[in-house]
Amino acid sequence: MSFIIYPAIDIRGGKCVRLFQGDYAQETVYADSPLEMAKRWVEQGASWVHLVDLDGAKEGKPANAEIIKEIARTISVPVQVGGGIRTEQQIADYLEAGVARVIVGTAAIEDEPFTQRILQAYGDKIAIGLDCRNGMVATRGWLNTTDVSAIDLAKRLVSYGAETFIYTDIARDGTLTGPNVEEIAGLAVATGKSVIASGGVSNLEDLLTLSTHEKDGVSGAIVGKALYTDAFTLDEALNRMRERV
Repeated sequence: MSFIIYPAIDIRGGKCVRLFQGDYAQETVYADSPLEMAKRWVEQGASWVHLVDLDGAKEGKPANAEIIKEIARTISVPVQVGGGIRTEQQIADYLEAGVARVIVGTAAIEDEPFTQRILQAYGDKIAIGLDCRNGMVATRGWLNTTDVSAIDLAKRLVSYGAETFIYTDIARDGTLTGPNVEEIAGLAVATGKSVIASGGVSNLEDLLTLSTHEKDGVSGAIVGKALYTDAFTLDEALNRMRERV
């Protein structure tokens, strides 16, 4: 099975939470310990875990780094991490701590020379996070929306060496309204690179629909609220992915 399901752990104030459409005022706390939650996902069969430092995304610098590093050192599967990562030292610190992939979002928009340097230095250990409203990229914890289209930016970053993109439709994140399959698959086709879907997955059919675009480059999906609200279990999702082959 090559289509990967990434259980999401969003960390704010040291706890595992979910936001509605990226709104920091609409937060639900699901666990006091992100580490215990990560262990639970691994026990249920996760092959990767997706971590987001929500405080870091808002503040522009890692705020829950020690918790994230502890998770990376402790669990037996690779983790990818995003949220407030803006310097090469922060990337190096996470990679040295055992993080497998670092997600850069805001910096990819605001400092392309920096992004070019890190892509050349770290290659596929870097993923570009494209958080979008109506196809336009948002930055700084989704607080600012730019006039840059996701596809235009992604094509430019591919020329610098980008291999992996994470596409989040902010309007669908935490809403359980279904992923924006058209834009996700369109980005994969336009760039010829791996795209991980994020935002809106509500049921197993959403995952199956996304997985039909694996040939286009849609390589996986990040799932958060659907798992936390028991819309389906990780085991059910993994079994469904195996059955489709």
